[in-house]
Amino acid sequence: MLTRFPPSRPSPDEMFKALTSRDRALDGVFVAAIKTTGIFCRPGCGARRPRRENVEFFATPREALHAGYRPCLRCRPLENGEIPPEFITRALRLIESNHDRRLRAADLRAAHLSPERVTRYFKSRYGLTFQAYHRARRVGRALVVVRKGRPIPAAAGFASESGFHEAFQRLFGSSPARIHTQTSAIAPSVALMRWLPTPLGPMLAGACDEGICFLEFVDRRAFEAQISALRARLGPARMILPDLPDLPAHDINPASSPRSHLVHLTRQLAEYFAASRSDFTLPLFAPGTPFQEQVWRQLRLIEPGRTCSYLDLARAINRPTATRAVARANGDNRIAILIPCHRVIASDGSLSGYGGQVWRKQWLLEHEARTPITGRT
Repeated sequence: MLTRFPPSRPSPDEMFKALTSRDRALDGVFVAAIKTTGIFCRPGCGARRPRRENVEFFATPREALHAGYRPCLRCRPLENGEIPPEFITRALRLIESNHDRRLRAADLRAAHLSPERVTRYFKSRYGLTFQAYHRARRVGRALVVVRKGRPIPAAAGFASESGFHEAFQRLFGSSPARIHTQTSAIAPSVALMRWLPTPLGPMLAGACDEGICFLEFVDRRAFEAQISALRARLGPARMILPDLPDLPAHDINPASSPRSHLVHLTRQLAEYFAASRSDFTLPLFAPGTPFQEQVWRQLRLIEPGRTCSYLDLARAINRPTATRAVARANGDNRIAILIPCHRVIASDGSLSGYGGQVWRKQWLLEHEARTPITGRT
Protein backbone atom coordinates (compact mmCIF):
# COMPACT_ATOMS: atom_id res chain seq x y z
CA MET A 1 0.00 0.00 0.00
CA LEU A 2 1.22 3.50 -0.77
CA THR A 3 1.86 5.41 2.44
CA ARG A 4 3.30 8.71 3.51
CA PHE A 5 6.72 8.67 5.07
CA PRO A 6 8.37 11.37 7.21
CA PRO A 7 10.70 13.84 5.49
CA SER A 8 13.80 12.31 7.13
CA ARG A 9 15.30 9.19 5.58
CA PRO A 10 18.71 7.52 5.11
CA SER A 11 21.35 9.25 3.02
CA PRO A 12 21.61 8.43 -0.71
CA ASP A 13 24.79 6.44 -0.05
CA GLU A 14 23.06 4.38 2.65
CA MET A 15 20.09 3.74 0.39
CA PHE A 16 22.32 2.70 -2.52
CA LYS A 17 24.20 0.33 -0.24
CA ALA A 18 20.89 -1.20 0.91
CA LEU A 19 19.79 -1.55 -2.71
CA THR A 20 22.97 -3.22 -3.94
CA SER A 21 23.16 -5.52 -0.90
CA ARG A 22 19.45 -6.33 -1.33
CA ASP A 23 18.79 -5.38 2.28
CA ARG A 24 15.07 -5.81 2.93
CA ALA A 25 15.30 -4.11 6.32
CA LEU A 26 14.62 -0.77 4.60
CA ASP A 27 11.55 -1.93 2.69
CA GLY A 28 8.92 0.77 3.13
CA VAL A 29 11.49 3.48 3.81
CA PHE A 30 12.30 4.28 0.18
CA VAL A 31 12.10 3.02 -3.38
CA ALA A 32 14.92 3.13 -5.91
CA ALA A 33 14.25 4.32 -9.47
CA ILE A 34 16.52 3.18 -12.29
CA LYS A 35 16.95 5.83 -14.97
CA THR A 36 18.07 3.45 -17.71
CA THR A 37 15.05 1.17 -17.41
CA GLY A 38 12.38 3.56 -16.20
CA ILE A 39 11.31 1.28 -13.33
CA PHE A 40 11.36 1.62 -9.54
CA CYS A 41 12.13 -1.17 -7.09
CA ARG A 42 12.08 -2.14 -3.44
CA PRO A 43 15.46 -2.18 -1.63
CA GLY A 44 15.45 -5.98 -1.58
CA CYS A 45 14.84 -6.41 -5.32
CA GLY A 46 16.83 -9.21 -6.90
CA ALA A 47 17.23 -7.49 -10.25
CA ARG A 48 20.66 -6.72 -11.71
CA ARG A 49 22.58 -4.17 -9.65
CA PRO A 50 22.56 -0.73 -11.32
CA ARG A 51 25.34 1.84 -11.53
CA ARG A 52 25.13 4.59 -8.89
CA GLU A 53 24.73 7.41 -11.43
CA ASN A 54 21.68 5.66 -12.85
CA VAL A 55 19.74 5.55 -9.58
CA GLU A 56 17.58 8.09 -7.79
CA PHE A 57 15.59 7.57 -4.62
CA PHE A 58 12.05 8.45 -3.62
CA ALA A 59 10.35 8.30 -0.24
CA THR A 60 7.20 6.73 -1.66
CA PRO A 61 6.05 4.77 -4.71
CA ARG A 62 3.63 7.65 -5.35
CA GLU A 63 6.57 10.02 -5.94
CA ALA A 64 8.26 7.56 -8.28
CA LEU A 65 5.04 7.20 -10.29
CA HIS A 66 4.74 10.97 -10.66
CA ALA A 67 8.37 11.12 -11.74
CA GLY A 68 7.53 8.94 -14.73
CA TYR A 69 8.72 5.55 -13.43
CA ARG A 70 6.69 2.34 -13.50
CA PRO A 71 6.74 -0.40 -10.83
CA CYS A 72 9.13 -3.31 -11.23
CA LEU A 73 7.43 -6.55 -12.24
CA ARG A 74 9.98 -8.60 -10.32
CA CYS A 75 9.87 -7.11 -6.81
CA ARG A 76 6.38 -5.56 -7.21
CA PRO A 77 6.88 -2.51 -4.93
CA LEU A 78 3.16 -1.69 -4.92
CA GLU A 79 2.10 -5.15 -3.75
CA ASN A 80 4.96 -5.83 -1.30
CA GLY A 81 6.18 -8.59 -3.57
CA GLU A 82 2.81 -10.31 -3.97
CA ILE A 83 1.25 -11.10 -7.34
CA PRO A 84 -1.91 -9.01 -7.85
CA PRO A 85 -5.19 -10.69 -8.80
CA GLU A 86 -5.90 -11.20 -12.48
CA PHE A 87 -8.46 -8.40 -12.72
CA ILE A 88 -5.91 -5.90 -11.37
CA THR A 89 -3.30 -7.11 -13.84
CA ARG A 90 -5.79 -6.36 -16.61
CA ALA A 91 -6.54 -2.92 -15.13
CA LEU A 92 -2.83 -2.09 -14.99
CA ARG A 93 -2.40 -3.29 -18.56
CA LEU A 94 -5.26 -0.99 -19.58
CA ILE A 95 -3.48 1.96 -17.98
CA GLU A 96 -0.18 1.21 -19.70
CA SER A 97 -1.86 0.96 -23.11
CA ASN A 98 -3.67 4.30 -22.76
CA HIS A 99 -1.00 6.98 -22.39
CA ASP A 100 -2.74 9.90 -24.01
CA ARG A 101 -6.27 9.93 -22.61
CA ARG A 102 -8.20 9.69 -19.38
CA LEU A 103 -9.86 6.40 -18.57
CA ARG A 104 -13.43 6.45 -17.30
CA ALA A 105 -15.65 3.91 -15.57
CA ALA A 106 -17.12 3.09 -18.98
CA ASP A 107 -13.67 2.08 -20.23
CA LEU A 108 -13.31 -0.37 -17.35
CA ARG A 109 -16.73 -1.84 -18.04
CA ALA A 110 -15.87 -2.18 -21.73
CA ALA A 111 -12.84 -4.22 -20.63
CA HIS A 112 -15.16 -6.41 -18.51
CA LEU A 113 -13.88 -4.90 -15.27
CA SER A 114 -15.97 -3.64 -12.36
CA PRO A 115 -15.07 0.03 -11.67
CA GLU A 116 -16.12 -0.34 -8.04
CA ARG A 117 -14.06 -3.47 -7.47
CA VAL A 118 -10.99 -2.01 -9.21
CA THR A 119 -11.24 1.24 -7.25
CA ARG A 120 -11.56 -0.57 -3.92
CA TYR A 121 -8.44 -2.62 -4.63
CA PHE A 122 -6.37 0.35 -5.81
CA LYS A 123 -7.39 2.43 -2.81
CA SER A 124 -6.78 -0.29 -0.23
CA ARG A 125 -3.51 -1.65 -1.67
CA TYR A 126 -1.95 1.31 -3.50
CA GLY A 127 -3.36 4.25 -1.53
CA LEU A 128 -4.60 5.75 -4.82
CA THR A 129 -7.82 5.49 -6.74
CA PHE A 130 -7.65 3.95 -10.21
CA GLN A 131 -8.02 7.43 -11.73
CA ALA A 132 -5.29 8.88 -9.49
CA TYR A 133 -2.91 6.07 -10.42
CA HIS A 134 -3.59 6.62 -14.12
CA ARG A 135 -3.11 10.37 -13.69
CA ALA A 136 0.23 9.76 -11.97
CA ARG A 137 1.44 7.62 -14.86
CA ARG A 138 0.11 10.04 -17.48
CA VAL A 139 1.56 13.19 -15.89
CA GLY A 140 4.76 11.43 -14.86
CA ARG A 141 5.50 10.44 -18.44
CA ALA A 142 5.03 13.99 -19.67
CA LEU A 143 7.29 15.31 -16.91
CA VAL A 144 10.17 13.05 -17.92
CA VAL A 145 11.30 15.60 -20.49
CA VAL A 146 11.23 18.36 -17.87
CA ARG A 147 13.27 16.33 -15.43
CA LYS A 148 15.87 15.11 -17.92
CA GLY A 149 16.00 18.05 -20.32
CA ARG A 150 15.37 15.64 -23.19
CA PRO A 151 12.66 13.15 -24.17
CA ILE A 152 13.21 9.56 -23.05
CA PRO A 153 10.11 7.75 -24.30
CA ALA A 154 11.46 4.24 -23.67
CA ALA A 155 12.31 4.96 -20.04
CA ALA A 156 8.91 6.58 -19.60
CA GLY A 157 7.16 3.40 -20.63
CA PHE A 158 6.14 4.45 -24.14
CA ALA A 159 6.10 2.10 -27.07
CA SER A 160 6.57 4.95 -29.53
CA GLU A 161 7.83 8.52 -29.85
CA SER A 162 4.39 9.66 -31.02
CA GLY A 163 2.67 8.49 -27.84
CA PHE A 164 5.20 10.34 -25.70
CA HIS A 165 4.85 13.53 -27.75
CA GLU A 166 1.05 13.40 -27.52
CA ALA A 167 1.15 13.07 -23.73
CA PHE A 168 3.65 15.91 -23.41
CA GLN A 169 1.73 18.20 -25.74
CA ARG A 170 -1.53 17.54 -23.89
CA LEU A 171 0.02 18.79 -20.64
CA PHE A 172 2.37 21.55 -21.81
CA GLY A 173 0.86 22.73 -25.09
CA SER A 174 3.92 22.04 -27.23
CA SER A 175 5.88 19.06 -28.47
CA PRO A 176 9.32 18.19 -27.07
CA ALA A 177 10.77 18.41 -30.60
CA ARG A 178 9.68 22.03 -30.95
CA ILE A 179 10.92 22.79 -27.47
CA HIS A 180 14.45 21.54 -28.08
CA THR A 181 14.84 23.61 -31.24
CA GLN A 182 14.15 26.75 -29.22
CA THR A 183 16.26 26.29 -26.10
CA SER A 184 19.30 27.97 -27.64
CA ALA A 185 17.49 31.25 -28.23
CA ILE A 186 14.76 31.70 -25.65
CA ALA A 187 12.28 34.45 -26.43
CA PRO A 188 11.30 36.84 -23.63
CA SER A 189 7.79 35.40 -23.67
CA VAL A 190 8.96 31.94 -22.57
CA ALA A 191 8.37 30.27 -19.20
CA LEU A 192 10.96 27.77 -18.01
CA MET A 193 10.06 24.78 -15.85
CA ARG A 194 12.19 22.96 -13.28
CA TRP A 195 11.68 19.73 -11.34
CA LEU A 196 12.50 20.35 -7.67
CA PRO A 197 12.96 17.52 -5.14
CA THR A 198 11.84 18.59 -1.63
CA PRO A 199 11.48 16.86 1.75
CA LEU A 200 7.72 16.74 1.10
CA GLY A 201 7.95 15.27 -2.37
CA PRO A 202 8.81 16.59 -5.82
CA MET A 203 7.48 19.92 -7.03
CA LEU A 204 7.37 21.54 -10.45
CA ALA A 205 8.46 25.18 -10.58
CA GLY A 206 7.99 27.65 -13.41
CA ALA A 207 9.31 31.14 -14.07
CA CYS A 208 8.93 33.79 -16.74
CA ASP A 209 10.56 37.19 -17.06
CA GLU A 210 8.17 38.72 -14.54
CA GLY A 211 8.97 36.18 -11.82
CA ILE A 212 7.95 32.80 -10.41
CA CYS A 213 4.69 31.78 -12.07
CA PHE A 214 4.23 28.19 -10.90
CA LEU A 215 5.16 26.01 -7.92
CA GLU A 216 3.15 22.91 -7.14
CA PHE A 217 3.50 19.37 -5.82
CA VAL A 218 3.36 17.06 -8.82
CA ASP A 219 0.97 14.61 -7.15
CA ARG A 220 -1.69 17.25 -6.62
CA ARG A 221 -5.03 16.11 -7.99
CA ALA A 222 -5.55 19.40 -9.87
CA PHE A 223 -1.99 19.47 -11.25
CA GLU A 224 -3.02 19.14 -14.91
CA ALA A 225 -5.77 21.74 -14.46
CA GLN A 226 -3.25 24.14 -12.88
CA ILE A 227 -0.87 23.71 -15.82
CA SER A 228 -3.74 24.38 -18.24
CA ALA A 229 -4.78 27.48 -16.28
CA LEU A 230 -1.20 28.76 -16.40
CA ARG A 231 -0.98 28.19 -20.14
CA ALA A 232 -4.24 30.10 -20.61
CA ARG A 233 -3.03 33.02 -18.50
CA LEU A 234 0.37 33.20 -20.20
CA GLY A 235 -1.32 33.55 -23.57
CA PRO A 236 -0.75 31.90 -26.97
CA ALA A 237 2.65 33.54 -27.44
CA ARG A 238 4.01 31.81 -24.32
CA MET A 239 5.66 28.41 -24.35
CA ILE A 240 6.24 26.10 -21.41
CA LEU A 241 9.79 24.78 -21.78
CA PRO A 242 12.01 22.35 -19.90
CA ASP A 243 14.61 23.95 -17.71
CA LEU A 244 18.22 24.43 -18.87
CA PRO A 245 21.35 23.36 -16.98
CA ASP A 246 22.12 25.17 -13.75
CA LEU A 247 24.29 28.25 -13.76
CA PRO A 248 25.47 30.31 -10.79
CA ALA A 249 23.17 33.27 -10.23
CA HIS A 250 25.95 35.79 -10.87
CA ASP A 251 26.63 34.25 -14.31
CA ILE A 252 23.06 34.77 -15.49
CA ASN A 253 22.28 37.78 -17.63
CA PRO A 254 19.86 39.43 -17.35
CA ALA A 255 19.22 38.99 -13.62
CA SER A 256 15.46 39.06 -14.22
CA SER A 257 15.52 36.10 -16.63
CA PRO A 258 13.36 33.02 -15.97
CA ARG A 259 16.50 30.98 -15.34
CA SER A 260 17.71 33.47 -12.74
CA HIS A 261 14.37 33.37 -10.93
CA LEU A 262 14.51 29.55 -10.81
CA VAL A 263 18.08 29.55 -9.49
CA HIS A 264 17.09 31.90 -6.66
CA LEU A 265 13.92 29.91 -5.97
CA THR A 266 15.91 26.68 -5.68
CA ARG A 267 18.28 28.28 -3.18
CA GLN A 268 15.57 29.95 -1.09
CA LEU A 269 13.41 26.83 -0.97
CA ALA A 270 16.40 24.83 0.29
CA GLU A 271 16.91 27.45 3.02
CA TYR A 272 13.21 27.35 3.87
CA PHE A 273 13.18 23.57 4.33
CA ALA A 274 16.43 23.79 6.33
CA ALA A 275 14.67 26.22 8.72
CA SER A 276 17.12 29.03 7.95
CA ARG A 277 14.53 31.08 6.03
CA SER A 278 10.91 31.78 6.91
CA ASP A 279 9.90 33.89 3.94
CA PHE A 280 10.90 34.56 0.35
CA THR A 281 12.31 37.53 -1.56
CA LEU A 282 11.29 36.56 -5.05
CA PRO A 283 9.19 38.34 -7.69
CA LEU A 284 5.96 36.51 -8.41
CA PHE A 285 3.79 36.49 -11.50
CA ALA A 286 0.32 35.23 -10.61
CA PRO A 287 -2.26 36.49 -13.11
CA GLY A 288 -5.88 35.67 -12.36
CA THR A 289 -9.24 37.32 -12.08
CA PRO A 290 -9.30 40.59 -10.09
CA PHE A 291 -10.91 38.72 -7.19
CA GLN A 292 -8.33 35.91 -7.26
CA GLU A 293 -5.45 38.36 -7.36
CA GLN A 294 -6.95 40.26 -4.40
CA VAL A 295 -7.13 37.03 -2.38
CA TRP A 296 -3.60 36.00 -3.36
CA ARG A 297 -2.19 39.40 -2.36
CA GLN A 298 -3.86 39.08 1.04
CA LEU A 299 -2.47 35.58 1.48
CA ARG A 300 1.05 36.98 1.19
CA LEU A 301 0.35 39.24 4.18
CA ILE A 302 -0.15 36.27 6.53
CA GLU A 303 3.10 36.06 8.46
CA PRO A 304 5.01 32.79 8.81
CA GLY A 305 4.00 30.90 11.93
CA ARG A 306 0.50 32.39 11.87
CA THR A 307 -2.82 31.26 10.42
CA CYS A 308 -6.17 32.80 9.60
CA SER A 309 -9.58 31.43 8.72
CA TYR A 310 -11.34 31.70 5.38
CA LEU A 311 -13.78 34.10 7.06
CA ASP A 312 -10.87 36.23 8.34
CA LEU A 313 -9.50 36.32 4.81
CA ALA A 314 -12.87 37.34 3.36
CA ARG A 315 -13.21 40.12 5.92
CA ALA A 316 -9.67 41.33 5.22
CA ILE A 317 -10.57 42.00 1.58
CA ASN A 318 -13.92 43.58 2.59
CA ARG A 319 -15.93 40.64 1.23
CA PRO A 320 -17.26 39.07 4.46
CA THR A 321 -20.02 37.11 2.69
CA ALA A 322 -17.67 35.65 0.07
CA THR A 323 -16.12 32.91 2.20
CA ARG A 324 -16.76 30.18 -0.35
CA ALA A 325 -15.40 32.29 -3.20
CA VAL A 326 -12.32 33.02 -1.08
CA ALA A 327 -11.85 29.29 -0.49
CA ARG A 328 -12.09 28.62 -4.25
CA ALA A 329 -9.53 31.34 -4.99
CA ASN A 330 -7.32 29.84 -2.29
CA GLY A 331 -7.54 26.47 -4.04
CA ASP A 332 -6.79 28.06 -7.43
CA ASN A 333 -3.42 29.34 -6.21
CA ARG A 334 -0.71 28.06 -8.58
CA ILE A 335 2.29 29.12 -6.45
CA ALA A 336 2.34 26.94 -3.35
CA ILE A 337 4.31 27.91 -0.23
CA LEU A 338 5.35 31.31 -1.67
CA ILE A 339 1.70 32.37 -1.78
CA PRO A 340 0.95 30.65 1.52
CA CYS A 341 -2.54 29.22 1.06
CA HIS A 342 -1.53 26.55 3.58
CA ARG A 343 -1.82 29.18 6.33
CA VAL A 344 -5.60 29.38 5.92
CA ILE A 345 -7.62 27.07 8.17
CA ALA A 346 -11.27 26.49 9.04
CA SER A 347 -13.04 28.73 11.56
CA ASP A 348 -13.11 25.86 14.08
CA GLY A 349 -9.32 25.55 13.92
CA SER A 350 -9.22 22.39 11.81
CA LEU A 351 -6.82 22.28 8.90
CA SER A 352 -9.56 21.83 6.31
CA GLY A 353 -8.61 21.05 2.72
CA TYR A 354 -5.33 21.67 0.92
CA GLY A 355 -4.50 20.93 -2.71
CA GLY A 356 -1.11 19.55 -1.72
CA GLN A 357 -2.80 17.19 0.80
CA VAL A 358 -3.60 17.95 4.41
CA TRP A 359 -0.57 16.10 5.81
CA ARG A 360 1.70 18.55 3.95
CA LYS A 361 -0.31 21.48 5.28
CA GLN A 362 0.20 20.23 8.83
CA TRP A 363 3.93 19.70 8.23
CA LEU A 364 4.37 23.19 6.74
CA LEU A 365 2.54 24.89 9.62
CA GLU A 366 4.50 22.98 12.25
CA HIS A 367 7.76 23.66 10.42
CA GLU A 368 7.05 27.39 10.18
CA ALA A 369 6.11 27.56 13.86
CA ARG A 370 9.61 26.27 14.70
CA THR A 371 11.49 28.44 12.17
CA PRO A 372 12.87 31.85 13.24
CA ILE A 373 11.39 34.76 11.28
CA THR A 374 13.93 35.66 8.58
CA GLY A 375 13.98 36.83 4.99
CA ARG A 376 10.81 38.95 5.25
CA THR A 377 10.87 42.44 3.71
